[in-house]
Amino acid sequence: MGTSVQVTPLSGVYNENPLSYLVSIDGFNLLIDCGWNDHFDPSLLQPLSKVASKIDAVLISYGDMLHLGALPFAMKQFGLNAPVFSTEPVYRLGLLTMYDQSFSRKAVSEFDLFSLDDIDSAFQNFTRLTYSQNHHLSGKGEGIVIAPHVAGHLLGGTVWKITKDGEDVVYAVDFNHRKERHLNGTVLESFYRPAVLITDAYNALNSQPSRQQRDKQFLETILKTLEGGGNVLLPVDSAGRVLELLLILEHFWGQRFLNYPIFFLSYVSSSTIDYIKSFLEWMSDSIAKSFETSRDNAFLMKHVTLLIGKEELDNASTGPKVVLASVASLEAGFSHDIFAEWAADVKNLVLFTERGQFGTLARMLQADPPPKAVKMTMSRRVPLCLMDLKNNLSDPMVIDSGNTHPPLDVDGSRGSGHRDVLIDGFVPPSTSVAPMFPFYENSLEWDEFGEVINPDDYVVQDEDMDQSAMHVGGDIDGKFDEGSASLILDTKPSKVVSNELTVQVKCSLIYMDYEGRSDGRSIKSILTHVAPLKLVLVHGSAEATEHLKQHFLNIKNVQVYAPQIEETIDVTSDLCAYKVQLSEKLMSNVLFKKLGDYEVAWVDAEVGKTENDMLSILPISSPAPPHKPVLVGDLKMADFKQFLASKGVQVEFAGGALRCGEYVTLRKVGNPSQKGGTSGTQQIIIEGPLCEDYYKIREYLYSQFYLL
Repeated sequence: MGTSVQVTPLSGVYNENPLSYLVSIDGFNLLIDCGWNDHFDPSLLQPLSKVASKIDAVLISYGDMLHLGALPFAMKQFGLNAPVFSTEPVYRLGLLTMYDQSFSRKAVSEFDLFSLDDIDSAFQNFTRLTYSQNHHLSGKGEGIVIAPHVAGHLLGGTVWKITKDGEDVVYAVDFNHRKERHLNGTVLESFYRPAVLITDAYNALNSQPSRQQRDKQFLETILKTLEGGGNVLLPVDSAGRVLELLLILEHFWGQRFLNYPIFFLSYVSSSTIDYIKSFLEWMSDSIAKSFETSRDNAFLMKHVTLLIGKEELDNASTGPKVVLASVASLEAGFSHDIFAEWAADVKNLVLFTERGQFGTLARMLQADPPPKAVKMTMSRRVPLCLMDLKNNLSDPMVIDSGNTHPPLDVDGSRGSGHRDVLIDGFVPPSTSVAPMFPFYENSLEWDEFGEVINPDDYVVQDEDMDQSAMHVGGDIDGKFDEGSASLILDTKPSKVVSNELTVQVKCSLIYMDYEGRSDGRSIKSILTHVAPLKLVLVHGSAEATEHLKQHFLNIKNVQVYAPQIEETIDVTSDLCAYKVQLSEKLMSNVLFKKLGDYEVAWVDAEVGKTENDMLSILPISSPAPPHKPVLVGDLKMADFKQFLASKGVQVEFAGGALRCGEYVTLRKVGNPSQKGGTSGTQQIIIEGPLCEDYYKIREYLYSQFYLL
């Protein structure tokens, strides 16, 4: 039978909750994405907690909260202990995203769900892969091959292709087919007939304007606010879609010679841009080409100032300004505080570039019509005053908090008098007047030059250096903002002071879609072209999920599934796959031809069995019957047009056909109902007189295929 495949959603179906799915392939458990939301709601992770200890490997598709936010918590609390695979940008930018979230929460609350150490520990499990790199799993996963492919949406974003025994399981969520300033579009359309495709319905009901129209409206709206004397706040993520926005603003400011300041404010802003400058090979072709030809790095920005603290913004110029501040949901971070200050001014603008997560302040403000007043909790961390310290010290510390024995009084009796600090296990000598700790006099050695020094006392151990780099530097390479590092090292006693206030919302509130996801029309077109045998729909509202499900139920040869949370569906292939052994005698006579990642050949043989009862392919005992030539490959007419042009052939599309020279025409024909890549064959017809051009074009055409 075919490779056994089961899919179990753990979060993110029939809603917009974080993404997390269990995919089991022949008993090997893959956790694909491990997201959390900006509410840090532990109840969302209950399904994950039940299976975390059984996970064999984790695949992460994007470096944002919705796709990896729960990873540190799951490894700390649920016993998740498995290798994690991602691309290099997802690893780096995901690490910075988690740091920014941690700093934002600790600045305004006693956040204890995970620490910086927990983040570091989780990210040490990562193995980084490059695009199209086939990684062969070992041990229990023997025979499974995973490979990341370009997804668009975010830098390093991944469409995961998982292969076993020739059958492909493709995981493609939040992909974007559009080419953007800093990203190429997805390569999902290059896949054909995978056994299983897991994809999302998030944008199935949405449509998008053209990129030029959207950018024009975006920039004109910002400029109008600035010219009217107002400030513009863009709540953004830490290291994701904000990169596209920065390039748009940088380019426009340079074109118009504008002087309004632009600030990118997050705890990790400078670290983010430092890393981004070295990731050009992961970006769009135009950015990579520009750097190769002129050494021009698109992220050496002249008009954007990077800030890591709000006091830096407060000390900036008082005129109109644009501020991109994390976090995008307005639940915490610098964007939360700036909104509270700017919301009451009718001249200001809050420009949302992504839909707020459900239940967040951003989502509330994006409602139609938006609320005219909102209640907000303003919190800040302040040093403890002398009175606070006295209150803390009024009850002397007991080192062993688990010791239930009443403490000794000064005279050694147990009572309610003054309590000393005692360590469990210390027994005062019976001859002592009062309890005392042992005292050992440290005698110093002297010579004629002074005190004798032991050099070993001044040697810094390697592990101490590593830990210092880890904590002060922030990430594994010790590269982090100095201001953020100071937060880690700040051990002064402090407390969180909070107060509730009602904010009158008089500023303008506008939403423009810069999420970098394909819209509904494009999703349907791409999925139809890919034509999976089985389609699993996840992540999207109930309406969007049902809409996409009904659309593909009307298409033949596609089985559609939309499982609920913790509902396991079996999407094992209906085809039967067998492992066979080719005999050495047969192999010596087979001529293989390379076809992409595979080698193909036509074989006439007989099926037999080896001594171990394994199926074996043997040479036939009688001469092989003749067979018709087989052309293997998939020709795209647009690509063939470019190929002919490179050979000096005048070629153009006319009436749905490709006209080559004066006399020859190529036409692709087939069943119209099978258009878009569904099952069925299509033929290429050559029309024209049997002239020299005819045979030349036919030869060029044959060269695009493999002949068996």
